[in-house]
Amino acid sequence: MAIADFHCDVLSKMLYHSELNPLDASVNKGAVTLDVTLDRQKMGHYMLQAYAIYLSESKPKNIYPVLRSIDLFREKIASCPDYKMVVCRDDLQQAVAQGKIAALITLEGADGLEGDWALLRTVYELGVRILGLTWNYASWAADGVLEPRQGGLTAKGRELVRISKELGLLLDVSHLTDTAFWELAELTERPLIASHSNTRAVCPHPRNLTDDQIRALIALDGRIGLTYVPYFVSDKNKVEVEDLLPHIERICSLGGENHLMLGSDFDGIDVYIDGLRHPGEAGNLAVAVEKAYGKTFADKLLNENAMSFLLKNLPE
Repeated sequence: MAIADFHCDVLSKMLYHSELNPLDASVNKGAVTLDVTLDRQKMGHYMLQAYAIYLSESKPKNIYPVLRSIDLFREKIASCPDYKMVVCRDDLQQAVAQGKIAALITLEGADGLEGDWALLRTVYELGVRILGLTWNYASWAADGVLEPRQGGLTAKGRELVRISKELGLLLDVSHLTDTAFWELAELTERPLIASHSNTRAVCPHPRNLTDDQIRALIALDGRIGLTYVPYFVSDKNKVEVEDLLPHIERICSLGGENHLMLGSDFDGIDVYIDGLRHPGEAGNLAVAVEKAYGKTFADKLLNENAMSFLLKNLPE
């Protein structure tokens, strides 16, 4: 079964480790390696991968590493004939028709845009289609889940929401505080996504979603990306693929059967679910889900819900 994955951090690793190359497995053997490579995506039958631009907390946060990340995406991923860069619905349809992996750019945190609307419009023109307002801490736009004050959106953050709507830029609530989540949900009329978050009722990590947040995303016809971060899945010492199933069941019990997708967070983690360490092992998840819930639901979770969301919400 084909896989659509709404979050990985390949670009961040390449940004800070220029020797890495997702197209060349032979160079990925040092102290820092890539989880997501083309050969592993082929093993896992990938049809879509969203590549997040993430700027490390310990590095400068301005427009230059954002632009460098976009250049890396174009140079080392989109230039490969096995991929199709996706910025509109037609691109996605072409990727499917041609049997290519659809490759999408997202921005994980608005810090690098420096509160400058010209820079926001520029990265949109360069291909960014999904934006998270912040990472775990505060940006100029919003507070993240680990920010001690647990605030919401700033005045500029509210303006960012308005301009993003005008552009057609989709917004991602993963990493927002609960306060910021609800302020954003009240401001927007467009669907929101949580690209890589699980359920707090099953695993009480602050990065996971409450039942009420899940209901709100469903009401907006948004999407929730089931993530493979072990400590977002379970507090067990050894987390296994089957430990994802209670999260699936919880979201479906709230009405989310058509709103669930995948958001692995590969290359953003250094601990793994047993049997789910890279895209080549995604088949283990596919088998577990089909065995538990049948092929029709498995297809929805693994690719159909994500693809239908993009076909509806990307620009024509």
